[in-house]
Amino acid sequence: MPALSLIALLSLVSTVFTRQWEVHPPQQQGRHWAQICSGNPFNKIRGCDRYGCGNYGASRQGKGEKHKGVDVVCSDGSTVYAPFSGQLSGPIRFFHNGNAIDDGVQITGSGYCVKLVCIHPIRYHGQIQKGQQLGRMLPMQKVFPGIVSHIHVENCDQSDPTHLLKPGKKQTTNV
Repeated sequence: MPALSLIALLSLVSTVFTRQWEVHPPQQQGRHWAQICSGNPFNKIRGCDRYGCGNYGASRQGKGEKHKGVDVVCSDGSTVYAPFSGQLSGPIRFFHNGNAIDDGVQITGSGYCVKLVCIHPIRYHGQIQKGQQLGRMLPMQKVFPGIVSHIHVENCDQSDPTHLLKPGKKQTTNV
């Protein structure tokens, strides 16, 4: 009987380890992204305001959906930087309605793939280096008055990017 319990325990540990490996592959373990927005050196995530919350998995008001990214606080017009080195592709039209913040870009490289939305990139194609100027934050206040302005950061596989922002620092804010 004890041998059977040991086998069951080993099987459980193996399953948990395999799932963690898939969610956080070795090329991403212990690595963190650069500052994304000027004025926000720790990539603080938007807390909650009348439009909703900026954390991964937050409920989307009236839609019955979950937030598939995180909202990194960024003032309108601020400089936006590449979180890691990679290849640009775009444009990304998140809202598909042509409003003042319906722009963004995808970056693939360094073991990551991410969409940065509500920004106007300097360019949509080519290489970019970690920390290099990527573009500027679009005027979110024109579309959502009173919201905490932010860049929507979404992994291409829709997994949670929070752990890549800055560990050991307070991650949310109710600015």
